[in-house]
Amino acid sequence: MMTEMGQELPRRRQTAVSAPEIRAVQEMTQQRGLELPIVNASSLSEVDAAIAALAEKHPHALLVGSDPFYLTRPSEIAASVARLALPAIYPFREFAAAGGLVSYGTNRAISYRQAGVYASRILKGTKAADLPVMQPATFELVINLKTAKALGLEVPSSLLVRADEVIE
Repeated sequence: MMTEMGQELPRRRQTAVSAPEIRAVQEMTQQRGLELPIVNASSLSEVDAAIAALAEKHPHALLVGSDPFYLTRPSEIAASVARLALPAIYPFREFAAAGGLVSYGTNRAISYRQAGVYASRILKGTKAADLPVMQPATFELVINLKTAKALGLEVPSSLLVRADEVIE
């Protein structure tokens, strides 16, 4: 989990997925002169501890990364963040559906279907090295207006019209 403001917080493990993501966000925040405390969690108790540590730093916003552990617990993570009453953006729609403010990320169902197509081609004899590398092409913006209202935020209509889904 990452926040925009405050001091450096204790770091925990990084996964192969989260390490490059964290580096990219750190580079962007450094270019803009912002501080970026980072906390990671690998259990629900660590999520609550990380949220509590962030609350002490009074951040303005929270970015939840796409660490595989986080994807297994969208409801619990969104609930922990809600207790902090902090605007947060998440990597996948499941978080916004679970009460998170905003999600922006790839459509996992499409990615899984594409993985199935690749598996089928490999099982039918195509060499994996002959298959093209695929990048996600579909990204979704989901906005939870119930959460925005609970946080006292007004979402601009210009953003709402760009959203793929608005939860009311």
